[in-house]
Amino acid sequence: MDIKGFQGDGQWYKGNIHCHTTVSDGRLTPSQVVELYKSNGYHFLAISDHDVFSDYGSEFDDENFITLPAVEAAVVLVDKPGSTYCVKTHHIHGILGPKPVRDKASRAFYEHMEKVPFKPCAGTWDGAAEAQALVDTLASHGCMVMYNHPIWSKVRESDFIDTKGIFALEIFNYGTVNESGTGYDTTYWDVMLREGRRVYGVASDDNHNTEFVQDSCGGFIVVKAPELTHEAITQAMLDGNFYSSAGPEIYDWGVHDNVAYVSCSPVERVNFIAGNYVGAGATVIRENPEESMDYALYRLRGDETYVRVECVDEHGRTAWSNPIFLK
Repeated sequence: MDIKGFQGDGQWYKGNIHCHTTVSDGRLTPSQVVELYKSNGYHFLAISDHDVFSDYGSEFDDENFITLPAVEAAVVLVDKPGSTYCVKTHHIHGILGPKPVRDKASRAFYEHMEKVPFKPCAGTWDGAAEAQALVDTLASHGCMVMYNHPIWSKVRESDFIDTKGIFALEIFNYGTVNESGTGYDTTYWDVMLREGRRVYGVASDDNHNTEFVQDSCGGFIVVKAPELTHEAITQAMLDGNFYSSAGPEIYDWGVHDNVAYVSCSPVERVNFIAGNYVGAGATVIRENPEESMDYALYRLRGDETYVRVECVDEHGRTAWSNPIFLK
């Protein structure tokens, strides 16, 4: 068995695909957030304001930086009619997809600044049905779809894990980590993977740039793509040809002769997360507390359904690979 975690030739491009501006509830204007991310070495940014689709390509794109047209759409459950007390919510990303996704659209593509109104529910909801309906709506307009921050949203597994048509789950949300400690969602991710769902994991900022929460440049994805274009970046995302991070870098990883391996920037430990039997997977910890490690191996038993890696540095910052599906 020889499976590479990253496919093909290409360059590495760093991006944040969850970002808010003054168009919704952010503090910085679109041009200000673009400059913020460009100055911090990012190559792409999805400006995904609440309930409004934006496409800033003609305004901000150049040969070294692009924006991805996007929206963060929502269904909100309040406790009773007329209340503003939010019990649960679905926050779901629609990012204009590559040509194969756009070709399946049954409706016109969203236009720049087109409203995508959130749906309110009062007292009760069918969470799974509401999530599916919103995903289907976004897909019908040519969007690739990601489910955002389930822990922060207070949803249960039954509300969203069986939703069809999502390419990724937001597994690390830097903004909600710093706001309320609710930004780690790998548990739900592994539930979905163990159920056989082929869903990728995404780290993002969800930045609003308020004065109260540090929420910029702390969660990102690094995409391997042949060029910095909308088509190449979004297709690589759909193919899972990227990793997510809050700091560390993953240079190479895969499975060779039934051994999972990873090469990364210096870290304290590597977690090999595997699906199937109880006790699957392992953690490799640096041998000398005074040193770090940049490579780790784990021999698979052979009946794992998937394997993924987490590279954790001495500050607890993590990089997450996407899974390699073994069955």
